[in-house]
Amino acid sequence: MSKIHYLTAEGLERLKTELSQLVSVERLAIARQIAEARDKGDLSENAEYDAAKEAQSMLELKIAKLEEMIANARIIDESRINTTQIQMMNKVKLKNLNTNAVVEYTLVAETEANLKEGKLAAATPIGKALIGRKKGDVVDVTVPSGIIKFEVLEISK
Repeated sequence: MSKIHYLTAEGLERLKTELSQLVSVERLAIARQIAEARDKGDLSENAEYDAAKEAQSMLELKIAKLEEMIANARIIDESRINTTQIQMMNKVKLKNLNTNAVVEYTLVAETEANLKEGKLAAATPIGKALIGRKKGDVVDVTVPSGIIKFEVLEISK
């Protein structure tokens, strides 16, 4: 059974664009590299050929992964997002009780995560600890550097 991938419509479109680029451009480029390396003679001692075949293998693995993600994607209906407890696509304002710093994140799927844009993957330790929490809750999150205490200040769409 395949894992369901929850994405925004924008995130799904980004994956489809990346897949199209890999299939229509990258795959052809690697095929050319393999052909050029093959033309150089003995394949048993041809490092270029081995490198091109390895690159092809990695590309095909990435293509297969993207195809699986797209096939099992479920679009999150942003109009139905609940703000009484934290879930995917919620914007959360948190206060780090260790440092008193206030941070704001939107919980998203791993493929859409980008901390510079304030998008935190729900699968991270912080994301997992926040799911299901409510405004006012204090959450202990274990991270490699120790334990961080967060207070949930606000939940919005």
